[in-house]
Parts: sequence; C-alpha cells; structure tokens
Amino acid sequence: MSRTAIATIHLDALRHNLQRIRALASGSRLMAVVKADGYGHGLERVARAFAAADAFGVASIADGQRLRAAGIAHRIVVLAGIDEQGDLAEVRRLGLDIVVHHRAQVEMLAGDRDRRPLRVWLKLDTGMHRLGLPSAECASVLSQLRALPQVDAEIVLMSHLSSSDEYGAAKTPLQLARFEEMAATQSALPRSIANSAAIVGYPESRLQWVRAGGLLYGLSVVAGKAAAEFGFRAAMSLSSKLIAINRIGRGEFVGYGESWQCPEDMNIGVVAMGYGDGYPRHAPSGTEVLLNGRTAAVVGRVSMDLMTIDLRGHPDARINDRVLLWGPDLPVERLAAAAGTISYELTCGVTRRVMFLEADAGFSA
Repeated sequence: MSRTAIATIHLDALRHNLQRIRALASGSRLMAVVKADGYGHGLERVARAFAAADAFGVASIADGQRLRAAGIAHRIVVLAGIDEQGDLAEVRRLGLDIVVHHRAQVEMLAGDRDRRPLRVWLKLDTGMHRLGLPSAECASVLSQLRALPQVDAEIVLMSHLSSSDEYGAAKTPLQLARFEEMAATQSALPRSIANSAAIVGYPESRLQWVRAGGLLYGLSVVAGKAAAEFGFRAAMSLSSKLIAINRIGRGEFVGYGESWQCPEDMNIGVVAMGYGDGYPRHAPSGTEVLLNGRTAAVVGRVSMDLMTIDLRGHPDARINDRVLLWGPDLPVERLAAAAGTISYELTCGVTRRVMFLEADAGFSA
C-alpha cells in the first residue's frame, strides 16, 4: 500500500513564532537554533522561514554545508565547535562561527597555520556540567584566544541553562549570577545565555544574544504549559487516514500482545501510521487522536506501519477519513505526556518515509 502519512509544516507559524521572540527580546540579537534538521521540520525549509534571524545555530559543520549549499548567507554558529584541527579549513571555507568549550579546541586553533581570523563563541560552564569551561579557566583561556591572530577580536561569551523550564527553581537564578560573575571583567564582549524557556520566563537573561529553539516551532518549553499560552503556534501537523474499518466482537483482542480487549461489539479503525513513521510505539491505549476533528482513542499496541483506534463515537467514519496525530488542534505535548517523552523527541523523530508538505496561510503578528 502507498503511505498516507503526512507532516504539514506551517510556514506562517514559523514566521509568527520568530516575530513573537523578536517582540519579547527586542533588545537582543536572535540566534535561531535549527539543529536536528530544524527540530524535524526540515533544515533548509525552516532557515528560509527564519530569514529575519540574525544567526543560525547548528550542531555540526555538515549542517553548515547544507545551509550554504541552499544559498543561506546568514551567520552560522557550530554549537559543538570543532572536533579536530582539520575542521578549520572547512569552517573558513563556509564562513562559520565556532563555539570553543574546551582547552583542546584552543590548542587546535593555536596550531593552525592559517591566520585569517575566525569568529569564536566561548562557552562557560555555570552549572550544566556538560560542555563549557569552568570558572577557574575562563580568564586564562580568554587571554589565550585574544592573543591568537586566528581569532576575531569580538568573542561572544555564552553558557547553557540546565533548568530554565522549571520556573521558581533556584538553579536558573544561580546560573545567571555565576555567568554575570564570570563575565564581569569582560563587559565589552557580547554575552548569551537565554534559551527558549528563559526568553519567556527570565527577562534578565535576554542579553546581547538570545538562542531560541523549541519556541520557534511552537513546542512547549515549560513543564505543564503549552507554547500557545505564551503566544506561539504549532508549526507541524502529523496526519494520516483510515485504511480499514473492521467490526470486532465483544471479548476479542486487538493488535500485538493482546493488550486491549473489546468491551462490546464495535468498530475498530486502522490508521496508516506507526513507529516506522515516528509515532511512539509506547503510546498507551486511550491516547487521543482527532478523526474528522473529533476525539478518538488509540487502542492496542502501535505497530511499525499501523495503529488502531476506537470508532464507537464515530458511526459515520469512512475509509480515507483523515486522522490527526498532532497539530495546532491537538498539541503534540498531549501525546508526549501519554508516551512519557517530550515534544522535541516526537517532532525530531518523524521519519523520512512520511511525506512533508508546506502550508502557508500568510503571516500575521
């Protein structure tokens, strides 16, 4: 059978979300984070939609290659920096910025014979304890970088917040204070620490640069709150259609493992959607979908290509009726909560066998 799973990317929502961040952080430059193939929305596609951004944040040099090949001339920042000294030639060819988060990367720069200056972001560890220099090394590494002709004079200081989605917790104010202390003697250098959650929840974090990720795609960045509550719009709809309607008797089991039993004689709908498309296998029975705009429930175990839904509330259901798995009318966060994951994982996990389409209803702020 031909696949009928469709991921619709709402370009107007992407542009709206960027404009909303602009309004919130009007005094800051905006890095649009487009790693993981634009959070699953398509790297080149979202870069074009985010043309008003000041820079793009990517995970690897390969992402920079794709963007440059697509004609994107924006500033591009490789958030993990370089892995080996040989990467520097390609960084220069593409005109990329690099993040330095370890002394080994400083040594790679120092050993480079090409003296053309590169734009560098220096990452400081304020408590995430993943990538970044500890406070004791900050001054000496910064001094080393400034002495290198291979490094542009305007170094951006940055850090990463670990708990900014937990409003009211002590960790974020502590990290902000540590960052301010570490950067205190470098007031002339631009700084960046705000991620999506901090942009909406910690105005004091909106420094010279903000780095927006999930909010750009209309994804929740705060536990228990949908992005719509902050004025953002979902940018992806995942849908498919009914390909079979079967009458199943009371007491019969549906799907692998006999995990769900029909409580009465009833109609079961079969949807062309499964974990091979990116829908989570561990979504439990009772997980909500929308059939023709009305709620229906997943029953039985999601399989690779198919899933089954309860049609008792849909007597008029027909083959080829559309089924919405998530989108503006059904926040992806509901599925994420049911499946024990986060919305980022779901949008990033939509597979390439799903057909991607673009929709654009026009832009309004």
